[in-house]
Amino acid sequence: MGRHPLTADQVLNAYRQGYFPMADPFTGEIRWFMADPRGILPLEAFHVPRRLERAMRRYVRTSDRDFAGVVEGCADRATTWISPEMAAVYLELFRRGYAHSVEAWREGTLAGGVYGVAVGGAFMAESMFHRRADAGKAALAELVRHLKRRGFVLCDIQMVTRATLSFGAVEISHDAYLERLSQALTLSPDWCYK
Repeated sequence: MGRHPLTADQVLNAYRQGYFPMADPFTGEIRWFMADPRGILPLEAFHVPRRLERAMRRYVRTSDRDFAGVVEGCADRATTWISPEMAAVYLELFRRGYAHSVEAWREGTLAGGVYGVAVGGAFMAESMFHRRADAGKAALAELVRHLKRRGFVLCDIQMVTRATLSFGAVEISHDAYLERLSQALTLSPDWCYK
């Protein structure tokens, strides 16, 4: 019996329960994870390093201008969990108004970006990429500033990385994450990027 294809509704329901999907980079098989501890970017304590603040001025920052290009940039690696099936689901979520991207542009060219999925007042930041120095970080900083402006209360990054540590990323327990997620799901902030 064959495997059923991944759907946008499955992904949304999984996020609401604290799970996130990743495709095996070699087989493409979709696997579900519930990381413990869970990485988040605390919006209330988010910090942009001074050097990055200066670097951000080099980039024009937009949202949802090239969602497909950002997903493609994030998947363009030697090994990636963003399989064609996963990418198609994120594009469907974008068409339905759940998925969003923040882009960093230089001289009219997409230099970096970040994308993820908004569920209530939580944003599940999935991946970021850069083609120029600090472009991905510039997009991430812009994303978090936007989330704060619009009233989001949770920025889920699943796992803390060296790149996100400089922004104040922390790990919290599974129970603490579910508590924050539950609170975030009671909210419905408007994405409306300005």
